[in-house]
Amino acid sequence: MVIDLLVTALQIYLYAVLAWVILSWIPTSSDHPLGRVSYFLDRIIVPVITPLRKLIPPLRIGGGMLDLSPIVLLIGLNVLIRVIRNLG
Repeated sequence: MVIDLLVTALQIYLYAVLAWVILSWIPTSSDHPLGRVSYFLDRIIVPVITPLRKLIPPLRIGGGMLDLSPIVLLIGLNVLIRVIRNLG
């Protein structure tokens, strides 16, 4: 029961990270509904992803940079979900 609840919470967070990444590609204003969603996702994801950004430098690709920290976070969440499921 507790394991199922924890796995569900982690899955919701995983989808929130995916939504956060996708919304980062869409320019919105703060008063737009998507801007409000983006602001909410920033508040729950940035505190988790900031330490990863300090450990994993972005890759320089041509003239731009590629931030790998969301990918690492998604992989870590998937691994954590599998480990917790195996405990139950």
